[in-house]
Amino acid sequence: MKRRVVITGMGTVNPIGNDVQSMWNSIQNNVCGIDLIQAFDTSEYKVKLAAEVKDLDVDAYFTKREVQFNDRFTMFARVAAKQAMADAGLVDHELNRDRFGVIIGSGIGGLASLENAKQNLNDRGPSRISPYFIPMTLINLAAGQVAIDVQAKGLCSSVVTACAAGTNAIGEAFHKIRDGYQDVMLAGGSEAAITPLGIAGFMVMRALHMGDDKNNASIPFDEKRSGFVMGEGAGVLVLEELEHALKRNANILAEMVGYGSSCDAHHITAPIEDGSGGAQAMINALDDANLKPEAVDYINAHGTSTPLNDKTETKAVKLAFKDHAYKLAMSSTKSFTGHLLGASGAVEAIIAVKAIQEDFIPQTLNTSAQDAECDLDCVVGNSRTAKVDVVMSNSLGFGGHNASIILRKYNHAL
Repeated sequence: MKRRVVITGMGTVNPIGNDVQSMWNSIQNNVCGIDLIQAFDTSEYKVKLAAEVKDLDVDAYFTKREVQFNDRFTMFARVAAKQAMADAGLVDHELNRDRFGVIIGSGIGGLASLENAKQNLNDRGPSRISPYFIPMTLINLAAGQVAIDVQAKGLCSSVVTACAAGTNAIGEAFHKIRDGYQDVMLAGGSEAAITPLGIAGFMVMRALHMGDDKNNASIPFDEKRSGFVMGEGAGVLVLEELEHALKRNANILAEMVGYGSSCDAHHITAPIEDGSGGAQAMINALDDANLKPEAVDYINAHGTSTPLNDKTETKAVKLAFKDHAYKLAMSSTKSFTGHLLGASGAVEAIIAVKAIQEDFIPQTLNTSAQDAECDLDCVVGNSRTAKVDVVMSNSLGFGGHNASIILRKYNHAL
């Protein structure tokens, strides 16, 4: 018998807030997290904008030694996980640690540490590389460090599926609990790739927006969209088996009911143009949840603000939802946060939970002239108050990775 899985805690660090409530306040007040890059000198770069994490007090979470020997993406994951544990009331709670696991995804991992080590190698020679260089760069070390922090001794893993990593991580954790392997999971994604090499790499691929107007940069579904804006941060959720949560009188935020994934098997970076790959992930998620398309009220779209993604994702939604595609709302909150790569799906899952809790659908910020090929209800102009019982959140990644999760209002009787 499949077990029910609920969300009981959330934590985040991202360009519009260093905790869940700050982020949600920014969304409700139409705050855009994009600005001129501060992390390094961009005078030789065509790309000038990114969505950086701002004013994070790392000293409140870490010792000076931890700051020195943890990559930025690992610190983001650890902060978000600590917040999620506190939100769930699990910090001092007795748990069966062998049935308490962690899955944290990332697309790139410790890129800044890799760049710094290479510079050190060039300038000072091989003997001066930090002995912490390897663990600072490895993607799985975010999950490993989180597991140490919270003493999670069950499954500890990472997902590396580019921009789908956070959503895949949450989906895999959901199945591990639903199918009886774990009782509690910390799941999400983390990324910190706003570095000279990270921006240069995406810039030469022509994937990034190259203007300098932050309010006209990440504009998903707009006919003038020209590329995504790099973001950074982390999102982590506590997923818990329902009876386990009820026994400790946990505050249940939402229920997770479905997860689907697929692969385009088409191109290393471009989505398959007919949208069939993304559509299959959505169909698989609906089947997994045993829901009809008509049950979904809102889709938090991948919506990167690239010419290819937005029209392809629109086609995918039409394939998966048929006539209902024109009746549901769909927006991209990357218009607020930029694109957090492997962390995006995790942060967007948290936004989906807040949308369910508050019956509030975020707008696609700054989008004004909607592309004729993106002709669904993309919530342009204003956010809206509306009944939100069921939300789908989509993530699509380089390599043709597609992932969709479905969340709904918790109702014990269902």
